Amino acid sequence: MTNASKTHGDGVRPYAEPDRNGCLAVFDGNMPRFFSAAERPDFARFLARHALDWSYLVLERGGRIAACGGIVLENDGTTAGLCWGMVDRALHGTGLGTTLTEARLRSAAAIPGVTRVKLDTSQHTHGFYRRFGFRTVAVAEDGYGPGLDRYDMLLHL
Repeated sequence: MTNASKTHGDGVRPYAEPDRNGCLAVFDGNMPRFFSAAERPDFARFLARHALDWSYLVLERGGRIAACGGIVLENDGTTAGLCWGMVDRALHGTGLGTTLTEARLRSAAAIPGVTRVKLDTSQHTHGFYRRFGFRTVAVAEDGYGPGLDRYDMLLHL
């Protein structure tokens, strides 16, 4: 079974190298409201260096990438971090973000020893994550760039 053929039962599957351009297109469609242009090189580097090794997931709709996001195990062995989560801007509000977040939380909870999940997000999406039980532990005004605040959030499993 190839990496791309394994699914999570909800249309979510592991990232594969051919997904790179689709993930970048999703990122580009979410600038500047949800991501700053300065973050794009970091995301591109992440896809090139880490997406295949980490638990990075994609959701497809109509033969193209509609959402993507992953988890990473922190060095402490008890914390999983949600990383680079996003939904195609035209598909916001359709439930794809919920599907992707639930898949990532299930993946994190399945890692032995993980007791909490952290993430950082903006003022535009922190309310979305609160619905899953995340609580805000810090806010940095303009933390991602002018007008884009950073919210650090934590969920105890």
